[in-house]
Amino acid sequence: MHSMTGYGRSVVSVDGRELCMEIRSVNHRYLDLAMRLPRTIGFIEDDIRKMTAEKLSRGHLDIQVTYANHRQDARRVSPDLALARAYKEAIGEIRQALGEPEQSVLRDILAMPDVLSVVEGEEDQEAVRGLVYRALEETLGQILIMREAEGKRLAADLMLKVDTLSGIVEAISARAPRVVEEYRTKLHRRLQDLLSGELDESRFQTEVAIFADKAAIDEELVRLRAHIVHIHDIVAGTEPAGRKLDFLAQELNREVNTIGSKASDGEIASMVIAAKAEIEKIREQVQNFE
Repeated sequence: MHSMTGYGRSVVSVDGRELCMEIRSVNHRYLDLAMRLPRTIGFIEDDIRKMTAEKLSRGHLDIQVTYANHRQDARRVSPDLALARAYKEAIGEIRQALGEPEQSVLRDILAMPDVLSVVEGEEDQEAVRGLVYRALEETLGQILIMREAEGKRLAADLMLKVDTLSGIVEAISARAPRVVEEYRTKLHRRLQDLLSGELDESRFQTEVAIFADKAAIDEELVRLRAHIVHIHDIVAGTEPAGRKLDFLAQELNREVNTIGSKASDGEIASMVIAAKAEIEKIREQVQNFE
């Protein structure tokens, strides 16, 4: 049981190349990656997506990567000789027109725009991939540790809520048979008062049976118990569980709503309200699981 919240950061330096990776993870219905990469290593984006999908199944991840190449061959200065000659000729024409004495114009030319330009060397893609793989492995490892720790806390809290719901379900189960008996007693008394003691026993038993059939919630209780057992099994497992738990929470709510519509009893109605409140807490909690 992992949550979808986590943070990781790593810095890897090898042979004059340095890469820093930072990842923040929050809840999301699917696996959603938002990446900020330097232009020079944009070719690595697909690799990051594939590696991340192998480790995580859900969550929104903000991935920020910074990269610096301090090697001597990382960049070079390139002169634009044609432009420099053009500047020299232009400066010479200006001096001649103004009657200025001849002198070295090299410094002036070098200060002109675009005469010198810094050219980035082509990156060694395999070397960069090695850095990214190491950084991503370490960063995702940190996130997994945080997700697992947070998941344990969330799972413990979830099971407290599920146990509370289970107690309410058993209380409803214990109350349900008494509802029919109380209805039988009240109906018998009312009919006797209304008919002055002349009661049609067959008709009376039929009315009780009709009521019992309408108020029967045995199937709903069986399904509720089954869903609760299923939740226990999922939490004890090792697979990503968020979507399954979300579905089961919806099914729990469906069964409890059906019980509320069937049971014509104030006590059960009150317990149904308590159960729905607990299920809503469960639904909110399961949104945090991967």
